Amino acid sequence: MDAFRAPENESLLSSSSGPARWDPFRRPLDSIQPWHFRLLAAVMLVVTFLSLAENLAVILVTFKFKQLRQPVNYVIVNLSVADFLVSLIGGTISFLTNLKGYFYMGYWACVLEGFAVTFFGIVALWSLALLAFERYIVICHPLGNMRLRGKHAALGIAFVWTFSFIWTIPPTMGWSSYTTSSIGTTCEPNWYSDAYTDHTYIIAFFITCFIVPLSVILVSYGKLMWKLRKVSDTQRRLGTTRKPERQVTRMVVVMIIAFLICWMPYAAFSILVTAYPSIELDPRLAAIPAFFSKTATVYNPIIYVFMNKQ
Repeated sequence: MDAFRAPENESLLSSSSGPARWDPFRRPLDSIQPWHFRLLAAVMLVVTFLSLAENLAVILVTFKFKQLRQPVNYVIVNLSVADFLVSLIGGTISFLTNLKGYFYMGYWACVLEGFAVTFFGIVALWSLALLAFERYIVICHPLGNMRLRGKHAALGIAFVWTFSFIWTIPPTMGWSSYTTSSIGTTCEPNWYSDAYTDHTYIIAFFITCFIVPLSVILVSYGKLMWKLRKVSDTQRRLGTTRKPERQVTRMVVVMIIAFLICWMPYAAFSILVTAYPSIELDPRLAAIPAFFSKTATVYNPIIYVFMNKQ
């Protein structure tokens, strides 16, 4: 069982949970009222249903209509696939465990949820980084040969899935672990451990799976905005012929902003508890960033539909 260690997050629990050791796989947390769990279950039911329906619609519609089969849309479909799988696995498990009030499914279901949510979440973030880089190439080098074509999109998508898998599988093999959150109904990387080996993984994970893709996004759009500001009046007039490209650019920007709004609180919380493992937080407060991040899977299909006139 070295690949999965028992939860080490009791230090995050408020003193009201009592001195007895709490096992999130056997019973609910005493300090939380049952209706709180039922409320979370209701939220997860709505989020999961909307996400599954919306992302499946994006996938089916894109493949049904030939005019939508463009390289940039392949990446967006890849994002929808990741969001769909997050909801199918993570959303469903979270709904069921919140109905019970504890992670009654056991250790390995916890490992599955922790891995799935982390893996598909990183696939989504790297997909947005790929979209940002594609927008930079299209807008800043419109006359060059550098352009996202079908084979480039396929290679980019293959990289995204392979790279994300490489950095999210180690906790299932002994380098850190996936464990229950402080509320006991969801699972995630073990931010709470103060062990050196766990810290090395968390640091490497944050650099490769958050800082690097976020840097790609910021640099790509930073250069894009700088380029647009330097465009002459003549170039602006010529740019009116590229209105569809600007519409796609705005759509991708909104997707990225929505994703970051959903995930930044959870990233900040994770950094906080990694840096200060002994910090005491109310489990309900600590659960908010994790549950809020799961709503990101609902926004992208809506943005895609309303900002893509095709």
